[in-house]
Amino acid sequence: MLRSRWRSPTLVWGGGLIALLAFSALAAPVLAPYDPNEQLDPPAGSYRRPGTALAAVHLEDGSWRLAERTRRTPEGLEIERLGVVETLPASRVVNLTPGGVADRRVYLLGSDRFGRDLLSRILHGARVSLAVGLISAILALTLGVAVGSAAVLGGRLTDAVIMRGVDALLAFPKLFLMIALAAFFRPSPAAVVALLGSMAWMGISRLTRAEILSLRNREFIVAARAMGQHPLATLWRHLLPNAFTPVLIQTTLLIGNLILLESSLSFLGLGIQPPTPSWGNLISEGQTVLVQSWWIATFPGAALAVTVIAFNLLADGLRDALDPRQGRQGEDAGGATLPAP
Repeated sequence: MLRSRWRSPTLVWGGGLIALLAFSALAAPVLAPYDPNEQLDPPAGSYRRPGTALAAVHLEDGSWRLAERTRRTPEGLEIERLGVVETLPASRVVNLTPGGVADRRVYLLGSDRFGRDLLSRILHGARVSLAVGLISAILALTLGVAVGSAAVLGGRLTDAVIMRGVDALLAFPKLFLMIALAAFFRPSPAAVVALLGSMAWMGISRLTRAEILSLRNREFIVAARAMGQHPLATLWRHLLPNAFTPVLIQTTLLIGNLILLESSLSFLGLGIQPPTPSWGNLISEGQTVLVQSWWIATFPGAALAVTVIAFNLLADGLRDALDPRQGRQGEDAGGATLPAP
């Protein structure tokens, strides 16, 4: 039964999608066809549709020309660029071949207004968005567990003061508070991580407190106290390990939400700043040309949606696999014999 719970479709799909996203992010320098910030020939490369292939003409001065069509001539190379036909002397073209030029530029997912390859920027943006979400969630987990544990171990007065403060923070609109704080600091990846992590720990602290309160009067905890074990040792050895399953599930859900929040901040210009790519600022760049150049916002938005769904699926799968009550309910529903009344 335990093995079947670990093979649940939600866990397999969620874990598989996250593994694929993590591999794409880690291998972005290898998978990305071009430098994400490379502007080869902005006038000719900007707002190219997905699947566009252009000839890349390398000139002797180190610059590049992107052309829709090239033709080898006795004088050199004839190119058609932005609707204008131009003939370049053979001495000016570095990558000249008998059939034209040796290099091509292929925009599999299109290009942005600066002629940068969108696929390369999405892959490198995954590194930023996933790293920010994961590190922020770890920071929120650390703060939440520390605050929730301190509230329980500190006595009734400490518990009341801490939890009323947590309630006040939870009552304030999180996004507005983050926007207000982000406006006072220079946006950077470190600042975004600190901001997200410091705004996301409240729910984890309440959950940690509730789980520890439900466990501290159990027999094994009472036995540990009777043996004279220090409260911190009891917390570390017995309470936190037994309370960690729901906290882990909550943190997994939180990662997707934090990636979404980072994208919201970047969309508003208060998160990761260009030219560093993140899914949020890529979507922001495409909002002004959503009708004419739909691919600029659509593909990063799809990547963001898939990531959030994947973490939600993983959290549901972990809940089914790690919560023993789920297994007992499944056995009862599957026709197990119940005790006679």
